[in-house]
Amino acid sequence: MEVIYTLLGVCVSVGLLAFAWRVLGWVWFKPKKLEKCLKQLGLKGNPYRILSGDMKELVKMASDAISKPMTLSDNVAPRVIPYYAHLADKYGKNCYVWMGPMPMVFIRDPELVKEVLNKYELFQKPRNNPLGRKLVRGLVSYEKEQWAKHRRLLNPAFYSEKLKLMQPAFLLSCSEMLSKWEGIVYGKGSSSCSCEVDVWPHLQGLTCDVISRTAFGSSYEEGKRIFELLKEQAMHLVETTRQVYIPGLRFVPTKRNRRMNSIDKEVKSSIRVIIEKRMKAMQAGETKNNDDLLGILLDSNLQEIRQQGNKEFGMSIEQIIDECILFYFAGQETTSVMLVWTMVLLSRFPDWQARAREEVLHVFGDKKPDFEGLNDLKVVTMILYESLRLYSPVAGLIRKTVEETKLGEMVLPPGVLLSLPTLLIHLDTEIWGEDAKEFKPERFREGIMKATNGKPAFFPFSGGPRICIGQNFALVEAKMAMAMILQRFSFELSPSYAHAPYSKLTIQPQYGAPLIMHNL
Repeated sequence: MEVIYTLLGVCVSVGLLAFAWRVLGWVWFKPKKLEKCLKQLGLKGNPYRILSGDMKELVKMASDAISKPMTLSDNVAPRVIPYYAHLADKYGKNCYVWMGPMPMVFIRDPELVKEVLNKYELFQKPRNNPLGRKLVRGLVSYEKEQWAKHRRLLNPAFYSEKLKLMQPAFLLSCSEMLSKWEGIVYGKGSSSCSCEVDVWPHLQGLTCDVISRTAFGSSYEEGKRIFELLKEQAMHLVETTRQVYIPGLRFVPTKRNRRMNSIDKEVKSSIRVIIEKRMKAMQAGETKNNDDLLGILLDSNLQEIRQQGNKEFGMSIEQIIDECILFYFAGQETTSVMLVWTMVLLSRFPDWQARAREEVLHVFGDKKPDFEGLNDLKVVTMILYESLRLYSPVAGLIRKTVEETKLGEMVLPPGVLLSLPTLLIHLDTEIWGEDAKEFKPERFREGIMKATNGKPAFFPFSGGPRICIGQNFALVEAKMAMAMILQRFSFELSPSYAHAPYSKLTIQPQYGAPLIMHNL
């Protein structure tokens, strides 16, 4: 018996030593090896500190930055990504930051950015929790063949002829929002027909309505509930990204983890019910509601399965659910932030607002915008591009090396995060000129490539094979919304406006966007 206890004790001790060695390797030996490799590549950064890395400074600078508004300027990087901007000033463009025990290298050379975006073997692996898997599905890696299949099935939903069919949904949602604004303005009883309106929640509501109608059609009200849940889930993600990542922590039943899992289950369950209801209708030969995104996706998927004669060639219900969540989150967030910053910029630059309104009235008069006429809005397009440049919906994109990877002249080891800091690249004076931090839509007069001097340096919707499939959807919606707003209102910044862009997955106005709206 003593021999058994002795052997058991030895096994336990060996197991504990092996576990301790693995932990030590994860928190010290591997990071130090990566640090040595990065320095040999000519990259600069702070020395590695066990477990936390640069996270304490990163969180503190982010908290300090959002503690008060900034001056009215379009150089928003020091407030939105203060620590990254600080490192860039300290070490130059070729630098890295420690995200806990994992280094993240900044890639700011446009040609290297293009190379990263075009490589399938470089990818982001978000934290393995329900939110990471579902909300940022567009950044998760698929094998090349699987990704190509998903794109092939999703593409039909975003063809021009399909977007044209969604025009009534765009118009209805915009008209409802503008009617609310008119009610607020006239409801104040002012003879001047002007009033302060915080347009930010209204624009969020607009894009929520549009994506709900265009994604789920007749299930619009169910869609709105899903959106509210995803909005709450996004708040939890922001908090988790400000903590040092500890493997297995997601399994601990903390209050946040329980809530995140609860939301994940409810969202999946709600979307599954909508999908199953739609599939039954399709099988019964009902096609009247199949011009929304879900209907088009299901129809494409069904055709793929029939052509190949095998269900393995189509998307599973789980994958369709993931894509529906992506419709919601990416479709709503991207467009609402584009619109709010465009309105803020036009409030500050009334000459451009006047030029845009003149163009809209010339193209549409007082009639509702139509799909074909949107292509004639050259000034509005220039303004939207400049808004996307200065206030890119996301501050940066993340990828991760899964094997030794050659990037330009560098050979990066596996396990290195790569940051493509969209905001810093969009404000780079070496690319855009000395006026890079100023609002000048005329830089896009001759198109994007002319504005960037031929460099691939403008990617508000990502780029390469994984470019946002819904970018045309977002731009059509934004053009239509801006055209209808300009037809009926002029606007200026309210004295109560506080300039405070901050990152909440997307770059949003921390204190809203109160504007003085004048009914035309």
